[in-house]
Amino acid sequence: MFGYAGKILDINLSESKIKGIFFGEKELKEYLGGVGLTSKILYDNIKRKIDPLGPDNILVFGVGTMVGTNITTASRTEASAISPATGLIGTSNSGNYFGSELKYAGYDGIILRGKAEKPVYLWISDGKVEIRDAGFLWGKDSWDTIKSLREELNIEELQVACIGQGGENLVRFASIQNGPYDAWGRTGLGAVMGSKNLKAIAVKGFGSIRPAKRKELIESVIKVNKTIKESPFYGAFSKFGTMLATLPYSEQGALPGRNFQTGIIEDWVETRSRKVVQKYSNKGVACIACPIACAHWAVIKEGSYKGLEIKDMEVTPVMGFGAGCDIRNMASIIKITEICQRLGLDMVSAASIAAFAMELYEKGVIDKKDLGFSLNWGEEESVIKLLYNIANREGLGEILGEGTLRASKMIKNTEKYAIHVKGLEIPMADARGRWSTWTFGNITNLRGGDHLRNRNPVENLQYNENIIPYRSEKFGFPDKIYENFDMPQNIKNEVFNREKDYVDIIKMSKWAEDLISLYNAVGLCIRPPVLQSIGPTLIAELFTNLTGISLTADEAIKAGERIWNVQKLINIIQGEKPEDSVFPERFYEERLKGEGEEGKGLDRTEVQKTLEEYFQYRNWNMKTGVPNREKLRELNIK
Repeated sequence: MFGYAGKILDINLSESKIKGIFFGEKELKEYLGGVGLTSKILYDNIKRKIDPLGPDNILVFGVGTMVGTNITTASRTEASAISPATGLIGTSNSGNYFGSELKYAGYDGIILRGKAEKPVYLWISDGKVEIRDAGFLWGKDSWDTIKSLREELNIEELQVACIGQGGENLVRFASIQNGPYDAWGRTGLGAVMGSKNLKAIAVKGFGSIRPAKRKELIESVIKVNKTIKESPFYGAFSKFGTMLATLPYSEQGALPGRNFQTGIIEDWVETRSRKVVQKYSNKGVACIACPIACAHWAVIKEGSYKGLEIKDMEVTPVMGFGAGCDIRNMASIIKITEICQRLGLDMVSAASIAAFAMELYEKGVIDKKDLGFSLNWGEEESVIKLLYNIANREGLGEILGEGTLRASKMIKNTEKYAIHVKGLEIPMADARGRWSTWTFGNITNLRGGDHLRNRNPVENLQYNENIIPYRSEKFGFPDKIYENFDMPQNIKNEVFNREKDYVDIIKMSKWAEDLISLYNAVGLCIRPPVLQSIGPTLIAELFTNLTGISLTADEAIKAGERIWNVQKLINIIQGEKPEDSVFPERFYEERLKGEGEEGKGLDRTEVQKTLEEYFQYRNWNMKTGVPNREKLRELNIK
């Protein structure tokens, strides 16, 4: 088989049984790999309305089709299960080196069923798989787990996916750590891994990936690399990475300040924006096959955390802890990032639950007697204590470890302070301050409040204009960007209004969700230099030359749409209701402080109309959001 390793591991932990399963060319053409195969496996195997932390849940890792090659930015692996946070599709994506190592070891993915009797870890190496005792690892944080496994197996470059104390103690927003600094962060998959008594997966491979058309693939890779480097986003993203967004969101009054109470934070620019990146970092960090190196190697040279060195300064923890909890200096945010990585906690949800608790403290709902310490805005030491309590399920951490939705139902009269969609905490920008494809995506996103499955590939952060309220965002780029954008002309005509210079949010949302699903299936990164410049035409060319399976651009984007619809069906099977796709009450009932005298709120009626038009555009039932049979037949989904 070309391009693929050729086999997926199927492991029943309850019975200690290991086997391999295979997919045919038709299934690979329809679902490709990565999130495509993980979604199909869940859809075909999962029972209705299961307990996400019970043995019936299935945890699936799927390596992107192009991972393990020199295709630019091809490093991504998807992990999927039913989410302990939402009870719906739980799926997360991570880069680094784990996926390529798994393919070199002979596997395109791993299916994990049941529950081991005692803590175990998996050792995978060149077609050999062992379930080993993990008693010596249980209780260790993720960094110590990785170090211990590298010493145990005597392999310094060993790739490890593992959980920390958060996953062991079934914190519903626990992450699976991918090496020390990366993670499958969102939707609580670390708790699923912990519920199976699986501490870690250690992988080392010495194989390689065979392309079907080597010469043609090399030519395609050269073309892709050139296209990415010519992107207008490339230079700035190589220098600042995701920290680019920290300035415009501040200027537009869209920060998630103090648990989304204010869109503007005093001294933000001087202390927590991209302007301080060079104070803490002078070099970038890249995943395998990546020329962008958008991550930062951060070094703290003075103060309480002097000597800490870490891959850090991503926009999500900076916005979450820096704005959401009002932690007022970058060094403290870097330290908190380290704590989350060690404990195995999703940084978006961890920051949100901390901000939720801090607002409860501010309002007098909880106090020092409940916590054992103060919890005022900006107190980083208190936030660190809180995170340890949550990961270890100690004190109030027992309740907060359930996530904001469940915690708000357990602590009387606090639901209005819980900022989430479908049980998943919202990151980044406040939709009241900036309405865009990205922020609208918080309610169309199938995994809940999130920013990584729907974003306009040509979002222009210089502007914050909605010519048609709730339906459009300004384009504002030169004609060359529009002309070179890889989208069929008939769809371009629907999505872009060139005369009035705007993007249709509803139609771009569908395109972006299908496109990002395609990216997550083949294993490409969605950072803006790539997402803006690479589309289904080049992806189809790469896939065909790599695998020898003929794929057109139309078939490629259709695969992305198929994956999105399968995930929607998983949600419906697990009990998702139309009324779940709403913003937090605060966004409708409270005006965002910091934007004019009165501030801005969301119009509930207009948001609902926009959502219904989006459903209709997807050929789903306009009121319920259920995919129509005609659409499922078109996508060949049974």
